[in-house]
Amino acid sequence: MAPTVLAVIPARGGSKGVPAKNLAPVGGVPLVARAVRECLGARHITDVAVSTDDTAIAAAARGAGAEVIERPADIAGDTATSEAAVLHAMDAHEATHGKPVDVVLLVQCTSPFLVRADVEGVAAAVAEGGADSALTVAPFHGFLWRDAEGSGAAGSGGGHGVNHDKAYRPRRQDRPEDLLETGAAYAMDAAGFRAAGHRFFGRTELVRTDPARVLEVDDPHELARARALAPLLDQHRPGGLPSRDDIDAVVLDFDGTQTDDRVLVDSDGRELVAVHRGDGLGIAALRRAGLKLLILSTEQNPVVAARARKLALPVLHGIDRKDLALKQWCEEQGIAPERVLYVGNDVNDLPCFGLVGWPVAVASAHDVVRGTARAVTSTPGGAGAIREIASWILGPSL
Repeated sequence: MAPTVLAVIPARGGSKGVPAKNLAPVGGVPLVARAVRECLGARHITDVAVSTDDTAIAAAARGAGAEVIERPADIAGDTATSEAAVLHAMDAHEATHGKPVDVVLLVQCTSPFLVRADVEGVAAAVAEGGADSALTVAPFHGFLWRDAEGSGAAGSGGGHGVNHDKAYRPRRQDRPEDLLETGAAYAMDAAGFRAAGHRFFGRTELVRTDPARVLEVDDPHELARARALAPLLDQHRPGGLPSRDDIDAVVLDFDGTQTDDRVLVDSDGRELVAVHRGDGLGIAALRRAGLKLLILSTEQNPVVAARARKLALPVLHGIDRKDLALKQWCEEQGIAPERVLYVGNDVNDLPCFGLVGWPVAVASAHDVVRGTARAVTSTPGGAGAIREIASWILGPSL
C-alpha cells in the first residue's frame, strides 16, 4: 500500500510584519492558495492540510482544494513553533481519516515561488530514498560577516568572517559550496518526527532548488519584490509540459481561449465570434485519446452552445462560480482535480486554476493569469492555442 504523505501548510492569521500576510496575493493568487496549488500537483502527496486559526484563510484554503485544520489558540501565537502546528495537524488528520500518516511535510506559504518539484523532492527523499528528514536548499556563495561583541562603538573589535577568513579571499570556484536553507519545504518520517519533536533528525537529505526562486515574505518590501517577480518567475515554473500520463481531463474556457475575445454584433444584436479550425482538430484528437472534455463558460450565449454541439462536447455555460461547477463535474466524473488541465485567459479563471493540477493560460491571457499558470501557450486564444495544447499532450505530430 502506498504511504500516506501529508503536506501541512501552517498559516495563522496574526502576522505582525505584513497584516493578513498569508492572504496577500502574489501573481493574483493568495500566498496560502499558491502553496496549496503546488502541494496538490506534487507526486507522492496524498493529502494537503492548512493549519490556521483564521476564518478567511480557512475559506481561501478550502477554495484552493485543501483540508482545513483549526489550530488551537495556544499554538497560534507569536511564539508558537511550526513543529507544534504540524504535530497538531497530524493528530487531527489521523483522527478524522482513521489512518496513520507515514510521511509529513512542512510547507511554508511565505515562500511564494515554491514549485511542486521542491515538494516532490523532499517527499521522495523520505518516502522513497530512505532519509529521515529532508529540506530544500540553494547554492550560496556569499561571504558572511558578524559584528564582534560591542562592535559599533569607537575602538571596538569590528566585524569578523563567519564562513571565511577575512585575510584570505579565494575565488568562488575555489571555495567549498555552501548551501542556504530556503525555508520553503521540509519532509519528515512521521514516527521519527513525533519522537524527535523537531524537523531535523536522523539522516537529513538536502534537496537543491533554483536560487532565483528563494524569497521569504516577512515584511512589506519582500512582498513588493515577490509581486514584481511573479510575472517572470510564475510563467516559467519548472516541470515541463503535460503529457497524456499526467492528465485525465481537459476543461476549456470559451471566450478568449477558443476565440480571440472579440465579439461582432450585427444590427439585430446577434453576436458572432471567430474560432480556429485547428482547435477542432486538436479537440477531436484529445477525445480519441480517451480524455474527458468539457467547455465551461460564464457566458450564457447561444454561440457557446452551438460551438459545443459542433465539437460534440458537453458544455456548462452561464456559470457564475466556475470553480464550484468544475469541482462538482470532477466529482460526478470520478476525476481527481489534480489530473485536470484547465485552459483560461482572464481573472475569472483563477479560482479554477487554484483547483486543478494543470492550470494553463493562452499567450494572450491577462498578465496575472499567465503569471499564475503552470504552462503558457505560445499561441494566442482563437489562433490555435487548443491545438497547441493537444500537441503537448499527444505529441508534436498532431
